[in-house]
Amino acid sequence: MQVTELGRETGDWDDFVRASGAGTPFHLTAWRRAVEGSFPHRPHYLMATRAGAIEGVLPLFEVRGLLGDRSLVSVPYAVYGGICAATTDAREALLEAAGTLARRRGAQYVELRHLTEQGLTLPTKTRYVTFSREISARDDENLEAIPRKQRRMVRHGAKQGLRAEIGQEHFDEFYAIYAASVRNLGSPVFPRRLLAGIVSAFGKDCQILTVHHEDRVVAAVLTLFYEDQVLPYYGGARRDALRYAVNDFMYWELMRHAAAAGYRVFDFGRSRVGTGAYDFKRHWGFEPRPLPYQYVLVRARSLPDVSPSNPRFQGLIRAWQRLPLAVTNRVGPWLTRYLP
Repeated sequence: MQVTELGRETGDWDDFVRASGAGTPFHLTAWRRAVEGSFPHRPHYLMATRAGAIEGVLPLFEVRGLLGDRSLVSVPYAVYGGICAATTDAREALLEAAGTLARRRGAQYVELRHLTEQGLTLPTKTRYVTFSREISARDDENLEAIPRKQRRMVRHGAKQGLRAEIGQEHFDEFYAIYAASVRNLGSPVFPRRLLAGIVSAFGKDCQILTVHHEDRVVAAVLTLFYEDQVLPYYGGARRDALRYAVNDFMYWELMRHAAAAGYRVFDFGRSRVGTGAYDFKRHWGFEPRPLPYQYVLVRARSLPDVSPSNPRFQGLIRAWQRLPLAVTNRVGPWLTRYLP
């Protein structure tokens, strides 16, 4: 088994993407282009081959922390990543190569955001879960699958005069709402260029669904479409529109659009256990599935913990929530390069 590190520009990149496609819930080329165009993180693309045939791949990005420490992450700013291998030998070879690369680059650890269990005996976080299920081509069947209380919320939004549009023309309104929403949660917002880069790189496979009330946009979600799956990735709503049940209406309209377009898996995405987003998705009848985020500890002695649930960050989160939006929109994108 041979593991090769590919450069940014290489003729093997197409082979790398084809090998990773079966285990990656979005197009790796597009994500690579968006991240590389927005941040200075150095990419490392590892490919395992045997007798000229590709048996596994591992995309990694080298990220610097606020204090100058380094880590290797697969993949930053996304919820899924890690090793994609067809054989145990390839999986183990890629894991060994990642550890060797981390030691050579002076990294504290390697973070592998696996979607499914890989059979690797590594330190594992169980803080995050994902929610996905199959959907029907019929609206009535999809609505019936939503618990009664949430069905009432969907209908409430429609009665309030909400309407939905889908496309890419409302990016500015989407970003403004998203930036305010993450500030309200106490988190820094990603740079506008990253989200615009995702829209550009994914093309028609990235759409923005906006919810309108009277003459203004009150909620929006940036969504990725891949094979038979729909993944609402970044979204938010105006505080003063929550009384209209705008989030329930928005995700129902997205599900309707996806079902009509032929998509059959609705992936509600990642949430931390015990959060409001976690409860919201469960109330929609989705069951959580643990995400095995695994780590190769190199210089670090314990698992990193930069989650908002870390008690050490609670004071900072409350302070961030009180800052003017103009300040968080300016400082947040700079911070996120250190918080991938």
